Amino acid sequence: MQDIFGYFQHYPTAWVIFVGLFSLLVGSFLNVVIYRLPIMLERDWKRECQLLFEDEGVKLPIDIPQDRFNLVFPHSHCPSCKASVKPWQNIPVLSYLLQKGKCSSCQTNISLRYPLIEILTAVAGVIAALQFGFSTETLWALLFSYLLISMCFIDFDTMLLPDQLTISLLWLGLIANLSATFVPLEDAVIGAIAGYMILWTIFQTFKLLTGKEGMGFGDFKLLAALGAWMGWQSLLVIVLLSSVVGAIAGIIILKMQDKDQQHAIPFGPYLAMAGWIAFYWQQQIVEFYMNTWVR
Repeated sequence: MQDIFGYFQHYPTAWVIFVGLFSLLVGSFLNVVIYRLPIMLERDWKRECQLLFEDEGVKLPIDIPQDRFNLVFPHSHCPSCKASVKPWQNIPVLSYLLQKGKCSSCQTNISLRYPLIEILTAVAGVIAALQFGFSTETLWALLFSYLLISMCFIDFDTMLLPDQLTISLLWLGLIANLSATFVPLEDAVIGAIAGYMILWTIFQTFKLLTGKEGMGFGDFKLLAALGAWMGWQSLLVIVLLSSVVGAIAGIIILKMQDKDQQHAIPFGPYLAMAGWIAFYWQQQIVEFYMNTWVR
């Protein structure tokens, strides 16, 4: 094991390649998480709801599948023909290219999003390895990126930010900063508190003025988690950056899909993207703003 560590320390390029390939494999797993976790949660909620009403003597007409379903079972299969995906058909990106984006059994098109998520995860891994080299910081940065990618696409699909991911991200940020890996622990704790309270205050103010809920509680927890990783000093940059990205992307999405302005758009993905960008380039963003706009 020491020989492997020594090799990566002496050959940083090999470390970057290794992290990139490993992240490519993780991206394949993230596709599973993004698809299955919301279904798992929905099934759990239905069971809890059914049990609650059964205690009151009420039978709900809820159909809850009884088959085993989690992140491992059932094994990967084509959603159209149910044919099992063989190991050699599940190689990240390469299998998609060799199969020309189609199921080998029924020739149904496979969504391009699967290889794109794998490539995105690999790119995030390479950036982490280049930024922090062969270090524990890289491992923390990988966990940070993997969780954000999962949350980003789940929120896009379902308007949901699962507590299993947001709370895990928050605690990991605090654990990472126990030894001031990225910011002092005091800044991380204040960042978590302030991150939650900022969006909670905006939420309550918007609701008071309009009678509508402008965002979900998952957004509060996500910003709290980002504050736990980067400290309270980063929160303003994250909020402003996510608002700008969200506004631009929201307008484009509404125009492309021909939807009205009342259509709900998830804020979590833009918050996640802004947090990831700020994690690496916050200082450069602040310096650019100061040099460009502040004289």
